[in-house]
Amino acid sequence: MIDPVKSLRLALVALFVGLAAPALAADKVVYHIDDAAHQAVKALRNIRNHLDVAADTKITVVTHADGVDFLLDGAKDPKSGAEYAPLVSALKNSGVTFEVCEITLKRRNLNKDKFVMDADFTPSGVVRLTQLQAQDHFAYIKP
Repeated sequence: MIDPVKSLRLALVALFVGLAAPALAADKVVYHIDDAAHQAVKALRNIRNHLDVAADTKITVVTHADGVDFLLDGAKDPKSGAEYAPLVSALKNSGVTFEVCEITLKRRNLNKDKFVMDADFTPSGVVRLTQLQAQDHFAYIKP
């Protein structure tokens, strides 16, 4: 015979573990950049602030179209003239990944060797955004 009190305790423990597990997992966020001139500085600042408050957050930056421009070797902020590379490297050292759309490379006739070494590549930026959100449950931010 099944002990109803014991069954209730087991059910409550299972419920608690099931509810607590997602809260204990690190947040996952994808930042979407498709216009570096208007988004790059804001995105990099937001990501730095994000990590200052929640250092264990898994952050992926997906770029396509004109969003890839700030990851080009030697790229500078048009307003301040400061290079983006040191900011990107610092964030990469904090665990942030930067992904460049290969479709954009083909359409714009850009070579991978023109990008900072901290950049990774993905076959399609739009597909990658969809995968991160739908399959991997990343929150979406477009600065």
